[in-house]
Amino acid sequence: MLHRSFSPVRRLLFPCLIALSACFTPVAIVGAADVLPVSLETVKVEMRDGVRLATDVYRRSGIERGPVLLMRSPYNKERTKPVAERFARAGYITLVQDCRGKFQSEGTFIPYDNEGQDGFDAVEWISRQPWCDGKIGMWGSSYVGATQWQAAVEQPPGLVTITPTATFSSFYRNLYLGGSVRLSLITRWASGNSPKPESVMPPTDWDATLLHLPLSDFDRAIGWPIPWLSGMLTHPTPNGYWNRLDMTERITRLDLPIQHVVGYYDFFSRESVGNFVRMRNQARNPRVREQQQLILGPWDHGTIGAAQVGEVDFGPNAVWDAAGENLLWFDRFLKQDPAVTSRPLVPVRYFSMGENVWKESQSWPPEGVVQTPFFLHSKGKANTRAGDGVLSRTAPVADEPVDSFQADPAKPTPACPPTEKRPLNAATWAPVDQRPIEDRNDVLVYTSEPLDKPLTFAGDAQAELYVEADTPDADWVVKLVDVRPDGFAYNLAVGIQRGSFRDSESTPQPLKPGTVYKLTIDLGPVAARLAEGHRLRVDISGAYFPLFDRNTNTAEGPFGARTAVSTETVHHSKLRASRILLPGINR
Repeated sequence: MLHRSFSPVRRLLFPCLIALSACFTPVAIVGAADVLPVSLETVKVEMRDGVRLATDVYRRSGIERGPVLLMRSPYNKERTKPVAERFARAGYITLVQDCRGKFQSEGTFIPYDNEGQDGFDAVEWISRQPWCDGKIGMWGSSYVGATQWQAAVEQPPGLVTITPTATFSSFYRNLYLGGSVRLSLITRWASGNSPKPESVMPPTDWDATLLHLPLSDFDRAIGWPIPWLSGMLTHPTPNGYWNRLDMTERITRLDLPIQHVVGYYDFFSRESVGNFVRMRNQARNPRVREQQQLILGPWDHGTIGAAQVGEVDFGPNAVWDAAGENLLWFDRFLKQDPAVTSRPLVPVRYFSMGENVWKESQSWPPEGVVQTPFFLHSKGKANTRAGDGVLSRTAPVADEPVDSFQADPAKPTPACPPTEKRPLNAATWAPVDQRPIEDRNDVLVYTSEPLDKPLTFAGDAQAELYVEADTPDADWVVKLVDVRPDGFAYNLAVGIQRGSFRDSESTPQPLKPGTVYKLTIDLGPVAARLAEGHRLRVDISGAYFPLFDRNTNTAEGPFGARTAVSTETVHHSKLRASRILLPGINR
């Protein structure tokens, strides 16, 4: 495994690359059919309200009737041509449709607002065409993955299977985590996907723009009104505002085989894994429960199928052919190809970072997982600095000094170290060297001794912290870090919890100064093997900016512009033993 300098270009162009893995998978040689000509026809498909959506239809020579694949995208249907042609050559009539209000389609684009009914209408239209054999599947990632779920829950006739990659069934749960909002993600996406007045220039200094308060009028910082963005940023609790984009319960009523794909570093990881677990455990049809597959790789949102992710090269095993795997899935459930159906369906394939190999399981978390605690110990100083705190399997046997730091909203802890080529606003979710951040005064660092044997874990990691703050609100960010013998320290998983949301997403309550609270912080899905000589590390801070919004520490919510410096404290004692819970595999 190598670590290399990370180019931020992909991050800066994020709105354009969000569906990259679905659109630009390299074409593979699949035999004689690969050289057959593919025709392309663009048609306008009319929706129930008369709006017509531009749709490209790809058909291989000699295919008069067959199964159909559909992608619905806001990112320009023409970008998907390489994969669409590959699917067509494999014997599928393949359609790619511009979403309402985008590119060649009519209407007005409002994110996710019409995708359910438009998806139903598109699938129903396909089912009536003479070239459709009655079996329809959908594919794509990110927003394109969400259009699959939104169409599916409307239960259109003919839809047999979907393959949602890196997406959600609850947009609230994707945008908000622990009460904090994924700020740079949604605001920069909004600036590129909303009508911009001709006389207005978009922001040129995003580092400064992302510091704008209050969040309620963030579109003012962008430069023009974006009502749907304001709505998302001013509804930090899962109330009725989010109902139309919450499909959590509806998906379990679907009778569809589904292939779920995501990476550990993807901001959709929790949602994609959660969707698989719901369908696997709660789908009303027992047969459908057995027709779910989860593929978990070491990727972030823009690198699905790649080996190089951030500053870490996960080796050739991490290279994964997304379109090829989709084809195998469609061959199983649309063509019912005996060459595929004769092989058993593996419910979970997950990549173990560190050893860089794929593993298989019947469930997530995998069988045999045991929650393994690692306790945080103070080293006897009022302020723990980099390398001072200790992480061990032994619980505190007596009271230890507390560890404190100051979280200043004017100088929030960055999500990853800014560099000359990667400014603050281009922060990545991917693995990067954490050492520059760990040297800050506002970060607590706890490190284990070098491992005397490998440490293997796979599942959903958690942090249990006993904390207090001297302000009405504060955030706690916890990072799980692998420290190599050469010192390179890269993030494996991260979680965030806003103190006021500690007990409930729906009814946040301010913190009381001097009161100690137990926080349970979800670190998300992760699988790794730390080799002998590596060290396990935990970093704690009060911000993960700008990937998440900074807490003003005043409990005034998205309408408040006032800030306060918070002294945040972590406790270590026999009765208040702050710890990490790793899903350990003892074999």
